[in-house]
Amino acid sequence: MIAKKRQSRESCLRIAVVTGRFNSFITDRLLDGALEVLHGRGLSEDEIVSVRVPGAFEIPVVIKRLAASGHYDGVVALGCVIRGATPHFDYVAGECARGIQAVSLEFSMPVGFGILTVDTLEQAIDRAGAKQGNKGADAAVALLQTLDVVRALDG
Repeated sequence: MIAKKRQSRESCLRIAVVTGRFNSFITDRLLDGALEVLHGRGLSEDEIVSVRVPGAFEIPVVIKRLAASGHYDGVVALGCVIRGATPHFDYVAGECARGIQAVSLEFSMPVGFGILTVDTLEQAIDRAGAKQGNKGADAAVALLQTLDVVRALDG
């Protein structure tokens, strides 16, 4: 009985998933994990919009457009930034996180944060479905749980 209530409540949600194409061999796995969770919780194809962007740095501006549209209850952000030999990693990872948080707070829209920031390709693989689970799935779960809290607070 409780599961049916939860599924019914979640099935009236509109969720966007924004995924960076850079390091797509990782981000595709994150996307698969997030979609599996969302579908598993009863959301249909019509209730989920998937958007691809070039990389993690471009994710915040697209989330902002989605939030401003008023059509979505929440967003799952997925990307993968792997540290290299230059400070580029720090700028991309930091500004991506900062931008996502700013949009979330500006629009009071929950965002499941599934941006991998790793030192090695092996760490990325481990977090995209190998040894450490799938962080895309975890981000979708976090989004749904946050939406439950927000809805409870709103009455």
